[in-house]
Amino acid sequence: MRQNTSIQATTFNNDPREGQQACPEPQLVSDNAYGEELSEPENLRSEHESLKYHLLGPSLTKAGQDKVDQQKISEIIYNASKGSKFFNNEEVKDKVLTQKIERILARKAQLEKLDLTHDLRKADDYIAQLELSRDLSQTIIHIDCDAFYAAVEELDRPELKNVPFAVGKGVLTTCNYEARKYGCRSAMAGFVAKKLCPQLVQLPLNFAKYTAKATEVRAILAEYDPRFESASIDEAYLNITEYCEDNDIKPEDVVSQLRREVEDKTKITISAGIAANAKIAKIASNKNKPNGQCFVPSDRNSILLFMRDLPTRKVNGIGRVFERELRAIGVETCGDIYAHRAYLNRLFGGKASQFLIQSYLGLGRTNVQPAEEYERKSVGTESTFHDKQGDELFEQLKWTAEELEKDLSRTQFKGRTLVLKIKLYTYEVFTRQVAPPKAVSTAEDLYKYSVPMLVKLNQEIPNMKLRLMGLRCTHLVSAKKKGADFFGFRRPVNGNSTSEKTKLGRENSSMESDNGGWEVWPEGEFEEAARQEKEDEMNDLERLSQEVAEAGQDAPTGSSETPDEITGADGAACWDCPICSRPLPAEDATFNAHIDLCLSRQTIKKAVQDHNTSSEAPVPLPKPVTVEAKTVVHRGRGRPAKRKVAALTINSTPVENTKKIKAFFG
Repeated sequence: MRQNTSIQATTFNNDPREGQQACPEPQLVSDNAYGEELSEPENLRSEHESLKYHLLGPSLTKAGQDKVDQQKISEIIYNASKGSKFFNNEEVKDKVLTQKIERILARKAQLEKLDLTHDLRKADDYIAQLELSRDLSQTIIHIDCDAFYAAVEELDRPELKNVPFAVGKGVLTTCNYEARKYGCRSAMAGFVAKKLCPQLVQLPLNFAKYTAKATEVRAILAEYDPRFESASIDEAYLNITEYCEDNDIKPEDVVSQLRREVEDKTKITISAGIAANAKIAKIASNKNKPNGQCFVPSDRNSILLFMRDLPTRKVNGIGRVFERELRAIGVETCGDIYAHRAYLNRLFGGKASQFLIQSYLGLGRTNVQPAEEYERKSVGTESTFHDKQGDELFEQLKWTAEELEKDLSRTQFKGRTLVLKIKLYTYEVFTRQVAPPKAVSTAEDLYKYSVPMLVKLNQEIPNMKLRLMGLRCTHLVSAKKKGADFFGFRRPVNGNSTSEKTKLGRENSSMESDNGGWEVWPEGEFEEAARQEKEDEMNDLERLSQEVAEAGQDAPTGSSETPDEITGADGAACWDCPICSRPLPAEDATFNAHIDLCLSRQTIKKAVQDHNTSSEAPVPLPKPVTVEAKTVVHRGRGRPAKRKVAALTINSTPVENTKKIKAFFG
């Protein structure tokens, strides 16, 4: 077992300075023992320097790669994917980001000529406000299973212990620590990993095993905090404050005991971070991997010391794009945020500036609660597939509507806004949304109101070929039946839990308290945006691997085993989710994202309850179906403008009506 790590407190003068320097830069008397090299390779002398760094992927900060030459890795990934549709799309996105950064720098140059006294005072006032709200009374731990999928596979195949291997074929979902020495990591295309490590063994996914093992681990976690919060299949947050007080034991000893118990009973190891809030605990859990723990004392000086030299990319919620924007203005570590505090609001918006200042101060949420108790903002489903166009798109839309109906029925919601998302074969993403006259939840309504959006996109994009389609309902309304109290009055129904597909919005907001008394931090939206970025990357890399295989290049090879594979109605291979039993496309990335969602929402019990109703046939689309006359078209950042079109009656089979629909909207 690895030795534990902790941070020693240092002396700090808390007296504020006068004038504008109300919240002084911390002066620490000892060197930071936790400084790390920046994750971006230095001196990448190439016209595509930023693109090469971007292609390193979302999992660059994974443990086990400290001695890997990232510059060499970036060259291999660059050359391996060059010429593909994925590469071309990433190149376009990189150029767009470069142009955005140029505008940010131009804006900063203008601001440097202005008097920013007001902005500086406003930032300092916010820092002072946050300091008054700093809560050091709780002990939060973040648990992360070490190379979870690989560790579970190793139990059945111990001969792989010292062999570099990964789980996942098209896209790697997990690598053991031997494979990470070669630069292999999760969210990497399998054929790229083979170029980095030709002897890499790739195993197929087996979610039945992973789910069973996750259940064993969670049973142990519940003994320390019955209200623990699942972050994914292999991550969880616990509040052990009460456990420590009841048993008169130090947090470090509790976590050591917990880790030993997990290893003894489940035969896998976990790493942990111990801190005063969830943000620091999450960062700390990655400090001493594998099979280790890091304790950050709950005092202000130790927290500031911990965050000072931490690269911004290490903060959960700061992805590759935001990291590059920050680096452009000179913010590379969390400690750099303070010097730029007067510019943040003007350059990135209020919510982003608040998130960054909170990160600088090492502040975060202290509430830990079951995932299903969070407020839900949307319910959606999406799937990737081989390129489709024409009539196939309407068949896919119908299937997607039926899948979304199942999700809405299970979660008991209706949506007042319906969003259609598509991804072209060139990896470009488009979204459209409509506001139906009533809240919708049935496949009939979902299909009816999404058809005009798809038709319109088909008109705007010549020869439109898609590889991803999704539908999502927002502005949710509870579909639960209201019960009556003793006197016969209707009881209000609270129907809400956390956003599955929340997009990053940088409008002004402040820390406040929700109805349940929990503090609300903007970090949740940033963390969700970073998670979504990684999920999108996984889907794109899956398609890249398929593209390479179809082109006859070196594609990843491995065992012919697959998770319980079945054939869908359209002849495509499907895998059944071991939790909710939904058939899903036989793609590693999509399946992995879905299983994480199922487990992170703690739907195991719900799946059992829904079993009796899950076998019911989908609601058939009746004939005829009338397309509503009101759609919403987004225009830049302004308020959406409503456009009225005449109603159109179509049959239930989209293929038979394609010409009719196109003629109507033409």
